[in-house]
Amino acid sequence: MPHCNGEAILRDCLSSLYQSSKIDIEVILVDNASTDNSISMLKKNFPDVKIVSLPENLGFAGGCNKGIQEASAPYILILNNDTVHKEGWIEYLLEKIKSRSTIAAVQPKLLSYQDNDYFDYSGAAGGEMDIFCFPFARGRIFENIEKDNGQYDNTPERVFWASGTAFLARKELLRKAGLFDDSFFAHMEEIDLQWRLQLMGCEIVIEPQSVVWHRSGYTLGAEAPFKKYLNHRNSLFMFLTNYCFMLTIYLLPIRIFLDDIAIFFSLVRFDFGRILGILKAHFWIITHPKTILKKRKKVKSLRIVKDQQVLRYIYHGSIALNYFLFGKKKYSEL
Repeated sequence: MPHCNGEAILRDCLSSLYQSSKIDIEVILVDNASTDNSISMLKKNFPDVKIVSLPENLGFAGGCNKGIQEASAPYILILNNDTVHKEGWIEYLLEKIKSRSTIAAVQPKLLSYQDNDYFDYSGAAGGEMDIFCFPFARGRIFENIEKDNGQYDNTPERVFWASGTAFLARKELLRKAGLFDDSFFAHMEEIDLQWRLQLMGCEIVIEPQSVVWHRSGYTLGAEAPFKKYLNHRNSLFMFLTNYCFMLTIYLLPIRIFLDDIAIFFSLVRFDFGRILGILKAHFWIITHPKTILKKRKKVKSLRIVKDQQVLRYIYHGSIALNYFLFGKKKYSEL
């Protein structure tokens, strides 16, 4: 569990974690240089928690990697510090991941802490992605969040990504895939990692009987300029490193065109933070060719299956065009 400030939410999270499961768990908290009283609170109220203190904030990706390296169990539960949990949720995840050796990660159903009956923005009923690397979820497309009426409980369990808010994974497979990419810092690092896992022939699934409530946007608000930058940069970085060469060349002009459309509409709405985020993301990509080529080489070395197999679990249209142009606001309408 990566953490950086937020004593109150951390207390709520850990209290819920211990009360919601009867399984013997080792809790590892990686502190990303907190400046509040989080650590003293931990030592006083949760003495069994193993604390890994970092001298600087390595972000979600770096914090998780440090925690995984410290863990001794065969299964790793990646968990945000701003969550609370339904009784038995870990048991359901464990049962699901043990059901097939090809399952690398499993996500619970994620609901909003603020609006308990609605899906949570971060992963809802399972993560999806369009062919241009724009992520969405069953129950949440862009800012449209659906009420949970069980409408996705019986959809196919295979998803493209499990949200970093909460998912259970096989430690050995995470290590083989290279863990989270530290350069992502935060946002979409779980999609990147799980894309690699799928290229290794693994599955990512959802377990709707397991439920977690999440205070979405607590660490970085939805309108934070840095968040907008990370979302665009990391999406484009994934695009350029995880597809095979021919597919990258074929899709790249369309992806750039979609970014141009996003800039135009952001200009109309005076959303200069998003415009700056997109431009900064493109500048980072242009100035880091060695980083991209090195990552492509790493991904190529992990490949067991071809892109065609992974593409079966990617939405082949543009989620942005379907949402903004054709008014398709729900996953069930795609």
